Amino acid sequence: MSERTKNLPRRSCHATPGSNEKMLGKAPGLGADMVFLDLEDSVSPLEKEAARGKVVNAIKNQDWGDTTVCVRVNAWDTEWTYRDVITIVENAGERLDEIMLPKVENAAQVVALDLLLTQIEKVIGRQSRVGIEAQIETARGLINVEEICAASDRLETIIFGPADFAASTEMPVLTGGVQIPEYPGDHFHYVFSKILMAGRANGLQVIDGPFLKIRELDALRDYAMRSRILGFDGKWSLHPDQVTVINEVYTPTQEQFDKAFDILEAYEKATTEGERRGAVMFGDEMIDEASRKMANKFVSRGERAGMARSAE
Repeated sequence: MSERTKNLPRRSCHATPGSNEKMLGKAPGLGADMVFLDLEDSVSPLEKEAARGKVVNAIKNQDWGDTTVCVRVNAWDTEWTYRDVITIVENAGERLDEIMLPKVENAAQVVALDLLLTQIEKVIGRQSRVGIEAQIETARGLINVEEICAASDRLETIIFGPADFAASTEMPVLTGGVQIPEYPGDHFHYVFSKILMAGRANGLQVIDGPFLKIRELDALRDYAMRSRILGFDGKWSLHPDQVTVINEVYTPTQEQFDKAFDILEAYEKATTEGERRGAVMFGDEMIDEASRKMANKFVSRGERAGMARSAE
């Protein structure tokens, strides 16, 4: 796990095709918390090898600020994976933060990437460790998600890939990652919850995949709120207009942030002064140790996003 990035926000994770130099040039200025330069699905087979050099150039020669910079390589069941990893990690320099591995189906695939990264880092004398992001995009990957999340201490995030997952499970849909009106509920609720539990049990950030109807920003906000309420840290963006919406959804409101601070202060006072009670009234609600834990999560999430408590 990278010491620089493990506590940085990943509210918006922006996908950038590695073969498109224009998009690569714009990526650092979009306001996304994390950008991944893609060598997989958004790059045609005939462009994959050339895209590696474009990605290396973008990482080395652009000002990324505090953005988490990641490269999505091709899956292990292709002929491109090992050369993707070697070319990128050997040449991109220390500004590369993470490698994203798609279509992960078992822990051994994460271990294999970890071992390859370890060898490369030793050979080139890299100062910082490269983190790993793992995508769950198949039925087998979901079945094995607990073992996958525990497979390596390089892991920083676990990601749900809705389109490939829908294909894997043969859902009768042609657009992944959007609401399905014909289903009486959220057709991915179980998937969201299972991935979230596995990620949280292993200290990982948990990220939802893309919303493919890029011009429907209100629908994006509505659907993103589903995984946000469950506890997800962020979501992919495919278009610059999606970044602002996603950042807003996965950031506490100022009211929530301030209330969390107030709860922490009230609980601290109740447990350390006077009768030192473990539970106390806060307005019209009872707060206790569980309330403190929930408030701490709001504060840490807000601070990670750069928020500050309102002046009293």
